[in-house]
Amino acid sequence: MTFSEVDRSEPTALHLQVAAEIRRAIADGEAAEGERLPPVVDLAAILGVNKNTVIRALHVLRDEGVLDFTRGRGIRVVGTPARSVLLTKVNELVSLAREQGFRKDELASMILSVQ
Repeated sequence: MTFSEVDRSEPTALHLQVAAEIRRAIADGEAAEGERLPPVVDLAAILGVNKNTVIRALHVLRDEGVLDFTRGRGIRVVGTPARSVLLTKVNELVSLAREQGFRKDELASMILSVQ
């Protein structure tokens, strides 16, 4: 996988820049579904950041459904950036529905009724 160093002068948080770099590498096919990512220490050295920054970025991607952390198997790619965008939107929709007082079954019914 090829990465470019993060830009410390950019207003975007470093861990989000790292997540974007990993997302881009996956989208470009540098890491396919099921492949393991390099160790955190190696990613940190390549990107020019602290390993804790990389760990934070990996957690973001895990929460988006792009990566999976399994003890003994490392960090594996399990989704695509397109899937992560969709999951982000789904989470936003669920949060909005909760704020408006809708239950999950009501939200699911609404979604199923959309043509």
